[in-house]
Amino acid sequence: MKLEQVIIIGAGPAGLAAALQLHRYGITPRLIEKARPGGLLWNANWVENYPGFPAGISGANLAQVFLDHAKAGGVDVTPAEVQKLAWDNQAFIVSTNSAVYHARCVVIASGTKPRQFTEFAIPDILAGRIFYEVIPLISSSGKTVVIVGAGDAAFDYALNLGKQNQVIIINRSNQVKCLPLLWDRANTCSNITYRSRVVINQLLPNPEGGITVECFSPKGLMKLSADYLIGAIGRIPQLDFVSASVLERSSEFEKAGILHFVGDVKNNIYRQTSIAIGDGIRAAMHLNKVLKETAHESDCLDRKRRYRRSIYR
Repeated sequence: MKLEQVIIIGAGPAGLAAALQLHRYGITPRLIEKARPGGLLWNANWVENYPGFPAGISGANLAQVFLDHAKAGGVDVTPAEVQKLAWDNQAFIVSTNSAVYHARCVVIASGTKPRQFTEFAIPDILAGRIFYEVIPLISSSGKTVVIVGAGDAAFDYALNLGKQNQVIIINRSNQVKCLPLLWDRANTCSNITYRSRVVINQLLPNPEGGITVECFSPKGLMKLSADYLIGAIGRIPQLDFVSASVLERSSEFEKAGILHFVGDVKNNIYRQTSIAIGDGIRAAMHLNKVLKETAHESDCLDRKRRYRRSIYR
C-alpha cells in the first residue's frame, strides 16, 4: 500500500496555496479536484480587495493567475471526485470515483455548496434551466435571467450576467444585504432590475421553452418570463464526503496536526480569497512541522530496533 504524505481535497485558493507551500518544503501532496481548479473565483465578477491588484481584477483572471503560479511551482492536480474520507486507525482513506488513496495527513479545502430551492417544486422539464452559480451561464448573451437573493453573490452574479443579458433580481424581503458598492453598480446598469418583497409560488414551462416564474408580490400575483433561474440564497460547507467517524474525531486529528480544514469550508461569513490563502499556507507550515517530527521519531525507533538486533546477535 502506497502511503501519501499529504492529500489535499479541493483546488480552490486555499488548496492551491497549501500545495504551493508544501512544494517549497520538498513535500509533494496529492491535490484532488472534482471540477475546475480555482474554486468560486470563476463566479466572481470583479475582485477589488486582493492585494497586488490596485485596479481590481476579474475573478476568472485571478483564478488563472493562481493556476499559472501553481503550475510553475510544480503543483499537479488529480481530476477526481472524492466520495468518502475515512480513517482505518493507521491512515486516512480517500476514496474517489477513480481510485483509492491512503494518506498520513489530509487537508480539507472543499469549500461550500449552494443552498437549494426547497420552498417550491421544480418540474423535471425545467431542471436544466435552474442554476446556483453563474459559471455555467457566463457565455450567455441576449437571455433573461432571474436571480433569487439579496446578498453579495446575487448582485455580483447580476453584474456579471448583466453585461450581455437582462437580469431581474428578486428579494423576498425589502432588506438588501449586499455591499453598498454592488448595490450602486447594479442600479446604474440598465440591464438589471431589482424587485423586493417578491416570493416565488411556482415554476411553469412557457411556450418559448423557458420558465414562467409565478410570484407573489405587493401588487398581487406576478409572472416573470425567463430563460434561466439562479438561486443565490446562501452556501453551506461541502462535507458530504467526510465519514461520521472522521467528523467525530476531527478535533483529535486537528490537535495532532494530521487533519486541517482550510478556506471557505470552515470560514462561515469570512469567505475571502486572502483568508483562504492564509489558511492554506498556515496548514502547510504546520504539516511540514508535523511530518518532520514524526520522521524524526521514526528514525529514532529504527535506530533503536537496529541496535537491539545488533546486541542480541
